[in-house]
Amino acid sequence: MNPTRPAAVIILAAGEGTRMKSSTPKVLHRIAGRSLVAHAIVAARATDPEHLVVVVRHGRDLVAAHVLDRDPDAVVADQDEVKGTGRATECALASLPADLVGTVLVTYGDVPLLEGRTLLALVEAHAGAGAAATVVTAHVPDPTGYGRILRDGTGAVCGIVEQKDASEEQRAITEINSGIYAFDAATLRDALGRVGTDNVQGEKYLTDVLAITRESGGQVRAHVVDDLWQTEGVNDRVQLAALGKELNRRLCETWMRAGVSIVDPATTWIDSDVTIGQDTTIRPGTQLLGATTIGAGAVIGPEVTLTDTEVGDGAEVRRAEALLAVIGEEATVGPFSYLRPGTVLGRRGKIGGFVETKNARIGEDAKVPHLTYAGDVTIGEGANIGAGTIFANYDGVHKHHSTVGRNSFVGSNSVVISPVNIADGAYVAAGSALQGDVEPGQIAVARGRQRNVDGWVARARAGTKTAAAAAEASERHTDDTDSESAS
Repeated sequence: MNPTRPAAVIILAAGEGTRMKSSTPKVLHRIAGRSLVAHAIVAARATDPEHLVVVVRHGRDLVAAHVLDRDPDAVVADQDEVKGTGRATECALASLPADLVGTVLVTYGDVPLLEGRTLLALVEAHAGAGAAATVVTAHVPDPTGYGRILRDGTGAVCGIVEQKDASEEQRAITEINSGIYAFDAATLRDALGRVGTDNVQGEKYLTDVLAITRESGGQVRAHVVDDLWQTEGVNDRVQLAALGKELNRRLCETWMRAGVSIVDPATTWIDSDVTIGQDTTIRPGTQLLGATTIGAGAVIGPEVTLTDTEVGDGAEVRRAEALLAVIGEEATVGPFSYLRPGTVLGRRGKIGGFVETKNARIGEDAKVPHLTYAGDVTIGEGANIGAGTIFANYDGVHKHHSTVGRNSFVGSNSVVISPVNIADGAYVAAGSALQGDVEPGQIAVARGRQRNVDGWVARARAGTKTAAAAAEASERHTDDTDSESAS
């Protein structure tokens, strides 16, 4: 057995979280693109445990479904009517093999900044000392609300007292219990069987395990961490925002140290699962969300939101929003562009100002420069779509697909009424309402012939400034014509 590999990690996620004032269970609230409990699962999995158990109760079905969606190999354990972290841990142990041996870690589903490497260090310290129980502690300037670590005259941990049960002298202690533990599995089972509910809250406290373990002759140790943020839990939306901001600061710093230029970290938000290549520049007001991936040497921003979007090397995206889209190498997007799901922009392609795309494949070197809606369309390499073009893909019942061939040209202010196939090397005249296919080398002209009606303004808009201007212009035109005739 590997002593630095936990036999199990137990994540306690059964709390109601009433201070969140939300219909959503507390552990399903999100920061940096992950739920609180998902952050806990990622940290737990970094230790490579033999078993991972998540204890649920409030919002049971929602939380359980989310946990299994995130980690199908996790075990979901239900806490019963008995309250307290000790009882929750007992319920978790009941779902594990009865002969489980080794180290059991206990963490929480609402401590999102806890890192896997911290848990690994805890396991190593616990196993290295041959301890029966090890608690993660921290020294804080204001310990209000936390359980206090009690030490004996030798400095050894002899117990934990909760805030509501602490004396005035104990409340002055600044070393606090993080709620994160490493236990010997057999010691934990035995001690939990002897934990009672004789306290102010009438709960079965996990903290009582430490005193029982010590009384039984087991060694209890503290593993002190300097990074207080890793011990911080979320109890309300104020703390949720504070932890989200701190996590984002850390993510920005991580990427900057990896070779990414972030002009203004304070206005840049990066989710945990985002990846960014070296020498990419992130300008102010940018949000990189979900599983977005950005290549090397790209420029993103200002004012860009990318969600689950892939951006190639050397691409530039500014003042745009994209969701489930692919932006090719050296392509340009923006400003004020909206790339909806299914958009694929080829290498050196362009999606310009005030363009919306959906389920659109735009080929290498193709351009959709401005004021266009391109939905359900394939645009070949080198093609150019003129300003104001609309691909009318929806007939009120069904969506239809159109194609524009290689190096073809669609003139400005055209409407392509799908389904239409414009072949390679074809033209569509500006202002066309296209309903039929266009063959290679053809130009399609689908518009009414212009007709100018003489005297219409004088008759229909008599007495207006327009009519006066028209009369003056007509008189000047007549005078000019007479002068030319005389000469």
